[in-house]
Amino acid sequence: MTALQLLVYINLALLLQLAAGIGVAVWRRRGAHQVMPGSAVAEAPPVSSGAWPGWRDFRVVRREFEDAAKTQCSFHLEPVDSAPLTPFKPGQYLTFSLRVADSAAGVQGADRTITRCYSLSDCPAPTGYRVTIKRVPAPAGRPELPPGASSSHFHDRVREGDILRVKAPSGQFFIDPDPAVPAVLIAGGIGVTPMMSMLRWCLAEQPQRSVHLYYGLRHSGEQAFKQGLEQLAASHPNFHLNVVYSSAGPGDVQGRDYQHAGHVDVDLLRRSLPHGRHRFYVCGPQPMMASLIPALAAWGVRSEDIHFEAFGPASMPPDQSALAPLDEARTGVAAPLDVRFRGAGRTLVWDGQNANLLDFAEHHGVEVDSGCRSGSCGSCETQLVSGTVRYAQKPDHEIRPGHCLLCVGTPESALVLGA
Repeated sequence: MTALQLLVYINLALLLQLAAGIGVAVWRRRGAHQVMPGSAVAEAPPVSSGAWPGWRDFRVVRREFEDAAKTQCSFHLEPVDSAPLTPFKPGQYLTFSLRVADSAAGVQGADRTITRCYSLSDCPAPTGYRVTIKRVPAPAGRPELPPGASSSHFHDRVREGDILRVKAPSGQFFIDPDPAVPAVLIAGGIGVTPMMSMLRWCLAEQPQRSVHLYYGLRHSGEQAFKQGLEQLAASHPNFHLNVVYSSAGPGDVQGRDYQHAGHVDVDLLRRSLPHGRHRFYVCGPQPMMASLIPALAAWGVRSEDIHFEAFGPASMPPDQSALAPLDEARTGVAAPLDVRFRGAGRTLVWDGQNANLLDFAEHHGVEVDSGCRSGSCGSCETQLVSGTVRYAQKPDHEIRPGHCLLCVGTPESALVLGA
């Protein structure tokens, strides 16, 4: 055999080896996407591509009361399409579209559709969600007024097996994932629901992170998740539970049912928190927010370490004027400005003392549809006839051209609103 023939045979062998390798790779690639008939290999579940657009149907698979008085009920939801759910940010909420009966809505002769938001009260899971909703009675001393339309609907009419229309989790109130900074969760009443989501996520994903929960309420009859919180505190050494009763009942024992008497305030935090930097998350009724948030700032807590929400996005936010004046330095807009609501036939003067245009309208008795009060549901979307509206942060709701969201918007110029 000549040297030339040997070289030809070697090249042919290399080419055959290369072709064989390509063939095996192609066969393996095809096999990764095909299942032979009769094979026992299960089909892979669909992969979620992110938050879904618009509304999605969820089935109520379980409901259970979380407090002794049975005023706070958890609703466990699973998607009707059975597709997996992407993780949400602990502290966010769900938006619901509800067809409310007239007896619940306080409207005689007709049902109506309302939009409401409720904080998720558990850590993210791929198969379902949990929200915990407190029944809202008629205002104290005003028995002629109806109870909360949405909460009454959930408590009285929503049963296991019912289908609810839900938007994807949203909201700007959620826990920072940095495990190096201890988290201080401060809840008043039903404001504990987003804290349960944050807490359970931290204990599952960051067990080494120090977490302090301060939970203020009147007595044990109002306390939600009581047994569960006590069990979590007993089994997680980095979780520090501080339950605070302002009006302890005859059977409530300090040291067993609650740790502190009085209210959650900065004096309590000073006495019980270890020295050093903490990141604060506060959710509660307006009086609690109006007193505690400025007190944290006066204590020296940095603004980037204070995060708050007033009873979730479904409620009126705290009076921002109690925290700091909404003047030109904050809004970047000089007041006064004329704001005309064409539907109401009124022109009002914006003086910079309200947090947003929805608060401004309600303060002056102009009726506006609203739901989440946080720029997510779009219920307060209003035609913007003229002028410009400013948003401190981009709303979650996609605003239609020529419209604005009143709940998170402030005027940059004189406005004409409504058809």
